[in-house]
Amino acid sequence: MEIKLITENKKQFLDLLLLADEQEDMIDKYLDRGDLYVLYDGGPRSSCVVTREGEGIFEIQNLATYEAYQRMGYGRRLIDYVCEQYAGRGNVMYVGTGNVPAAVSFYERSGFVFSHTIENFFADNYRHPMHEDGILLKDKVFLKREYNQNGGNPV
Repeated sequence: MEIKLITENKKQFLDLLLLADEQEDMIDKYLDRGDLYVLYDGGPRSSCVVTREGEGIFEIQNLATYEAYQRMGYGRRLIDYVCEQYAGRGNVMYVGTGNVPAAVSFYERSGFVFSHTIENFFADNYRHPMHEDGILLKDKVFLKREYNQNGGNPV
């Protein structure tokens, strides 16, 4: 298993990125300014885009795993990797997701805690209704993973 930082031709992974964010123009808002990481295990399995949102503030904008490889630990491994990569550079890593129990629970098990909500995010930013696990997405829930004072491991 290997995780690579992709610096060129990021759109070659569009099919994977679209699994987490169904609208290409939304991906375009963060892909060029973000760091794209791809986890390989005999081929690409999972991807993650991290952006800098302010001084010491980073956000996971997109985390996706091909369906055939879900529930095999790839997403968790990638989250742990990127959080470790940014530990010395900032004091918080955010992730935003739909208000869906399975998604929120996944991030909580990865060390994230509730931060805040943006109401009507999906209705205001997407051209069509968005669903996840049969739930109509309305609000975007943000979770955070804070780093200790020395910029080390998350607390």
